[in-house]
Amino acid sequence: MVDVSLELGDVTLRATVTGAGPTVVLLHAGGEHRGVWAPVAARIAEHGLRTVAVDLRGHGASSGTAARLRDIAGDVTEVVVGERAPVVVVGASLGGFAAIAALAEPFVAERVAGLVLVDVVPDPDPERVRSWLAERGLRDQYAELTEDILGQGSELLSVAARLDMPILLVRGGAESPLSDDEADRLCMVNPRVTVAGVSGAGHLVARDAPAELARVLSTHAAGWLGIIPD
Repeated sequence: MVDVSLELGDVTLRATVTGAGPTVVLLHAGGEHRGVWAPVAARIAEHGLRTVAVDLRGHGASSGTAARLRDIAGDVTEVVVGERAPVVVVGASLGGFAAIAALAEPFVAERVAGLVLVDVVPDPDPERVRSWLAERGLRDQYAELTEDILGQGSELLSVAARLDMPILLVRGGAESPLSDDEADRLCMVNPRVTVAGVSGAGHLVARDAPAELARVLSTHAAGWLGIIPD
C-alpha cells in the first residue's frame, strides 16, 4: 500500500495504491475519504487486482472545493487517463455521479472495461435525496453540490443509457435513499446493467459490509479485466 499525490492543475489529489495487476479505481461518497476503501482494497488485492483509491477534491487530504460535479468529473477523467487501460471504475454515491459524468467523454469510456455504481443511480428523486440528507444533518453542508447534481439527472441518465460496457449496480439496504423504481429505470435504459444486493449494508456499503462488497467487486472486475481465477 502506497500513498501518492496526483497534481491536476488547480488541485492536488491524494490517493492510495494497493496491490498489483489491472487497475480498479475507487471513488468514495460525499463527505467520505479514500480510507473507507482500505479493507475493501486489501481483499481485492488478493485477487490479482490493483486499486487506486482517491480522495475526491475537497475531501480527505485532497485540495480544492467540491461544489460542482463538472470539476469532480474532470478530476476523475485525469485519474482514468493516467492509468494503464483498461480499468474498472467503482463509484459510491458522489463517486458514482462523477464517474458517469466523466464517462460522457468517449475517450474516457474507451479506457474503461466496466463500471460499478455503489448505491447510486444517475437520476435519483430530488425530494427523496434532500430529505435523506436533511435527516442526517448533511443537507446544508453539501447544498450547492447536491443541487448541481440533482439538476443534471436527465443528462446523467442519458449518458448511462449510452454506455457500452457492463455496469453493476450494488444496492444497500433499508437505509439507502435509492428506490426500487430508480434501480429498475436504470436497468430499463441500459440492458447491460445488472444488480447485486449487499445484505446488512446501508447507503455507505464500503463501511457497512466491506468483505461482501469486496467479494462482489473482485468477481466482476476480474471477469471484466480478463483475470483467470486460480
